[in-house]
Amino acid sequence: MKYVLMFIETEEFEKEFAALEPAEREVAYRRVYQWFDDHRDKITNRGNKLQAAETATTVRLDGGRVMTTDGPFIEGKEVVSGFTEIDVEDLDEALRMVKTWPGCPVVEIRPVAEV
Repeated sequence: MKYVLMFIETEEFEKEFAALEPAEREVAYRRVYQWFDDHRDKITNRGNKLQAAETATTVRLDGGRVMTTDGPFIEGKEVVSGFTEIDVEDLDEALRMVKTWPGCPVVEIRPVAEV
């Protein structure tokens, strides 16, 4: 079954990460790279880190009217900062993978719709 893992940063995590010394940030990145390497057989799309929420452009489709705004689609304290696609046996396997995620504090697991 395919799932998308969405990595979600909180404001607190972002501040704590920014306060780390460069060497500490490098260690944190190495742990994330190692996680991807450890699970490479299940990752079908390595995904990417997204640019900051303020770089987003949001398009709202409302009854034939298109409204475009700069910035994230919501005002919130949590922002999707990256994603990857995995192919695993079931949700339990996805949960086992995510429990070892060394990065940001929230991961949303969403099944990929088959069309």
